[in-house]
Amino acid sequence: MDQYGQVIDVLACEKRDLAATRRFFAQALGNAPRPSEVTTDRAPAYPRVLDELLAAAHHVTEQYANNPIEADHGRLKSRLRPMRGLTRLHSARVISAGHAFVQNLRRGHYELGIDADPRHLLADAFTELALAI
Repeated sequence: MDQYGQVIDVLACEKRDLAATRRFFAQALGNAPRPSEVTTDRAPAYPRVLDELLAAAHHVTEQYANNPIEADHGRLKSRLRPMRGLTRLHSARVISAGHAFVQNLRRGHYELGIDADPRHLLADAFTELALAI
């Protein structure tokens, strides 16, 4: 998630090891400009990978610093709770990527449904998207 609240990338994997962390950051850096600051939780894989890929970036791991990210995850988790979670990793990838896309639409990060009434923003944005495809 960038400083404006736009979800840059989502990675769902079974383990949060060095390989998965490297894959995530390499993919995310390919989709967005290089950040000067990266906020994460205290997972042990993050410092090593960030030193390799973003040596100049400041790595923030303070308590509560990643609250905006956790709040965004909370919305996804609240939608998954009635479904009792997801059993397949592929399903988790598809649903989390779709959730990130809808969150970015709601926050106005795409030029879809800009002129719409805020109550109908998503419906108008999806209508415009369908016409464009």
